[in-house]
Formats: sequence, C-alpha cells, structure tokens
Amino acid sequence: MNRLDVFKSVLWTLTGLAVATAITRFIFGLGAVSNLSDSTPWGIWKGLNVVPGIALAAGGFVVTAVIYVLKREEFHRYAKVAVLIAFLGYLSAATALVVELGLPWLVWQPVIYWQFHSALFEVSWCVMLYLGVLLLEFLPVPLEETGWFAGLRRFLTKYKLVLVFLGIMISSLHQSSLGTLFLITPEKLHPLWYSALLPIEFLVSAIAVGPLVVILGVLVICYMYRKEADRKTLSKLAYLGFIVIVIYGVIRFVGLGVNGKLPMIFDGSWQSTVFLIEIALMLVIPIVLLGIRKLRYSQAGLAVACFSAVIGLGLDRANIAGVMLQVPGSQYYPTIYEVFVSLGIVAGAIIVFLFCVEHFKIWDVKWKDPRERPEYCPQFGLGSDVWLGSPGVTERVKYSLVFALSFALGFALMPQDRIESKGVEEITVQKARGGDTLFIDGNLDAFGTLFDHARHVDSLGQKQSCIKCHHMNVPLDKESGCWECHSSMYTANDIFRHDWHASPNGATIACDICHKPEQERQKASAKECRDCHIDLYADSTADTLDTYLAVSYVDAMHILCVDCHRGRAVADTTRVALAQCPACHTGPQPDYLKAEMADELSRPAPNHVMMPPAVLQVKEE
Repeated sequence: MNRLDVFKSVLWTLTGLAVATAITRFIFGLGAVSNLSDSTPWGIWKGLNVVPGIALAAGGFVVTAVIYVLKREEFHRYAKVAVLIAFLGYLSAATALVVELGLPWLVWQPVIYWQFHSALFEVSWCVMLYLGVLLLEFLPVPLEETGWFAGLRRFLTKYKLVLVFLGIMISSLHQSSLGTLFLITPEKLHPLWYSALLPIEFLVSAIAVGPLVVILGVLVICYMYRKEADRKTLSKLAYLGFIVIVIYGVIRFVGLGVNGKLPMIFDGSWQSTVFLIEIALMLVIPIVLLGIRKLRYSQAGLAVACFSAVIGLGLDRANIAGVMLQVPGSQYYPTIYEVFVSLGIVAGAIIVFLFCVEHFKIWDVKWKDPRERPEYCPQFGLGSDVWLGSPGVTERVKYSLVFALSFALGFALMPQDRIESKGVEEITVQKARGGDTLFIDGNLDAFGTLFDHARHVDSLGQKQSCIKCHHMNVPLDKESGCWECHSSMYTANDIFRHDWHASPNGATIACDICHKPEQERQKASAKECRDCHIDLYADSTADTLDTYLAVSYVDAMHILCVDCHRGRAVADTTRVALAQCPACHTGPQPDYLKAEMADELSRPAPNHVMMPPAVLQVKEE
C-alpha cells in the first residue's frame, strides 16, 4: 500500500473509535467511559489535548509575527500552513473540552456571565476570539478556490494585517494566562513544575516550540506526498526557535535555582525521572541538533529536533495539567476509551489538514495525491482487469469503510458494566452492627459512600423502611435492588417493555388481555400492572404508576437519599448539613490494610464515609 494510504487508514480508524466513544459519553455520561472523578477532575483530555494543544498551536501567531512584524518574507510561503495548524490545534482543544464537559449548548455562557477574578474566564474569551481570528485569516484560502463571496475575500485580504496583530495580541495573552491558572496550586503541583514564573514559562515555551510544530507539519507532508522540502528556509525558521528554546531553558533553571529546587532533580524519585526525560526532549536534544549547523540543515536532524521539542512541550503541559497535579491519596489512570478520544481528536485534525492540503492552495499549488500522477493511471493488459475508478473515488470508498468498521468496533468495545448499573449498586463489605454495610459506588471510580443498612432500618421504622427504598419489586422478587428497574446508569429507561410483553419471544400476551377491544389502545385505558403482577408493589398502598420510565440509577440514588436527608435536616437543626454532598462523600482516603479497615467498620462512626478500593476486598469472616 501507498504510505499515504496507510497513514490515512490509521487516522480514520482512530477517528471512528473516538466518535463511538464520544457518543457513548454524551448519552450515558462521563463515568461511562472515563475514570475522572470529583477528586481527579482533570485527566488525559486536559493533559494531552486542551493545554498542550493550545501551546503547540502557537506557531500561528509566532510565524505570522515573524513574517509581518520582523519582515522575514522568505517564510511567507508557510504563513497559510501556520494559520491552518493553529486553527486546527485550537479547534481540537475546544473539541476535547466539550467532550469532557458534555454541555456544548452552554459554550456561549462566558460571553454573558463574566467572572472577572477567574483566569479561566480570560482564557475562554481569548480562545473564542482567537479561533474567530484564525478562521478569518484562513477563510480567503477556501473562498479563492470556490469562488464564493469574492467581496468578503477581498475585504479579508485587504485587512489581513489587522487580523495578524489581533492574533498576536490575543494568543500571547492567554498563553501566559494558562500559566497563571496554575499559580493557585502550590500544594498540589509538584515543586519541580511549580514556579512563580509559570506565566512567563508558558508564553516563552509556546513561542519556542510553535514554529517547530509548523516545520514538523511541513516535513511530514513532504514525506507523505513525496515532495522535496525547502531545508534552507525551514532551517532558518528552526534557528529562531532554537534561540527561544535556550532562553526558555535559562528561565526554567534559574527559577529552580532561586527557589532551591535544583537538588530535587536528582533525588531518585519517579517525578525527577520524568523531569529529566522532559528536559532531554524539550531542551537537550533540540539544542544540540538545532545548534549545530550541519545537523540543522539535515532533513533527518531537523525532523528529530522538531519532533523531540513537540513531545517535550506536550509532556511538560501534561505534567502540569494532570500527571503532577494529583490530590493526595487519589489515583487516576485513564481508560482506553479516554485514549481513543484523545488520539481520535488529533487524528481528525490531521485528516482535515490533509484535506486542505489536497484541495486548497496551502502552498503555491495544490498538493495532489501521488496516485494522481500519470504513472498511476490504469493500464489494462487483460480483459479481466478491473479498474475501480479514479484514486479520489477509490479512497472515499476505502476510508468510509475503515471509519464504519472502527466506529462499529468502538461501540462493541464500550464497557457494559459502566453503562448499566447492575452489579455496582451494592457491594456487601462486612456484616456490622447487626446488618449489612454496603458500599455504593455509582460512577465505578472508587469514590462512593458506605451505607449502614441496619441503622437506616432502625431510624425509619421497620414498617416503612423497606417501602422507602424498595417501593416496587420485580415479579416474584421480595427485595429488588435499585438497579433492577433503574438499569441505566445515566439515562431513563423503559421498565414496562411493551414490545417484550407482546412479543412471541417474550410474554406472548395478546392485545385484548390488557386493552378492551372497543377502546383505543392507550396507557390510560390499559389494565393496571397490579392486576396481573400482584407481587409487583412492595405495599398494597403504593400509588399507581404515573410513567413507565425509571430515572437513571445515579438520579434515583441522589433523589432518594438527598430528599430524605433534606427532610431530616429540617427536623433536626443540629444537622443542617445532612443534605449536602460531603455528609456522605467525605473525600478520598489512602488505602488501608485489611485489619485497619475491619477496625474502622467495627467502631461507631458516621453513617457515610469514603471507602477506597481496598474496602471491596474485606469480607465477613
């Protein structure tokens, strides 16, 4: 296969897996595909997409500043490439943020609701504005190709310099503001990464590596489309990046030295090892390869230097935004589904970039697929030979098939135990105080609450206690678990299942059994469930069903518990905080030994405490 075929097939595969995972996330919630929790709300999407993506997209404003402010016209041919990479980088970061937050219809709220004391408020405004500026900067390219809106294209071209200066101003503002954001985390961020100079370090490192991202993109495309790279011009641009990388290195180590943190670099901890790897990738290798003229003018040396700097900056941002920003006692490991989304967003951006390269004049001419050349045209020697069409048609069919297969595979790989609540509502930890102590962990993230069943039975009264929670039972069952009806973790589901009742493979009930022949077949005129299922209701005084939709498992647990606690808080003024989340979810605690855990459960304690994963191993002797 052609190298471009293989590359695009991999990209479409990753995109298909990411789309399937994202759809699952939006339908069933964040906990269905990720290990993010209240104790670790920032994970791989922030660490590998949002924060690094914004930094690596800095090539847009840096290259345009070099061209239009410093008057370096030899780099002008790469202006469109830089702007396109920056636009796709910011768009990828915004996409990852939307997938994580899950409320795309509320992205407009920072425009209306201003938070003047929040660094994120300034970042969100700048990202939205800069995305708009980048779109306007790049828009003349497709407009020129399509011939649409000629007047708009002439207007944008005429005032290009205004857009360039706006982009430089806005992007430089929020590059430093991202560093400012982490100044509020001195107790959480590891000392090797925490510094009062974080805003300056973020800005300078983005300026240093931004142009190298553009160079790396150009080299990759030249390799894929079998074009000769302009090594002389690219090397000059790389040398500018080399100068700023040296400046960044000086700032970084001076900050460590002034604060007395240099000995921590070689203390043998895993954090120091990660730091040394980051420094080697971001500083040592690029400085050596770009500082030596012969290596800098070598295409291989240039590619390795740029790739190393890009990975090093990505690792630095990932460390600051996620890896080294951990709550004591909590552990976060991304799921494979989080990895799918993270890689798929990047793959989707690369696909769009290749599309623009092939269909628009990113350079002086459009770069066609190598198979469009005459030597790739079909030459039939036998009547049995078949030509499937032009390369363009063939690849559309092929890549559509790759995407469809990976999309289906992604759905097949989705974790059913996370999507459905069955088996996660109640886990018997230990028989204590005459009844079951249950660990309720709805999000499957080891962040839950202990539920003292016996104490609740005593406090509610024996007659009413069962009905309060077990208000309905599955037929032939006396104490159905919540998950039996609230079987979907995050969405409401139909508990009646009309199709099953009428299906030959189900209950095989004729329509006239429930609906009178002379009446319209509707819920209002149908027979009551209790008429057939005498054991369905936990108590004969239970109300008639208003709807056949059972709310999600998470909603059911919160509604039932919070409403009851709210009523108790009103009645008992000494426990006014009983209905607040920390009353049950008291926060993460370190793993205990079995004996310590058994001792914790045996003594009188608050009704609800946070239990780490080790609790699940404690069983009744």
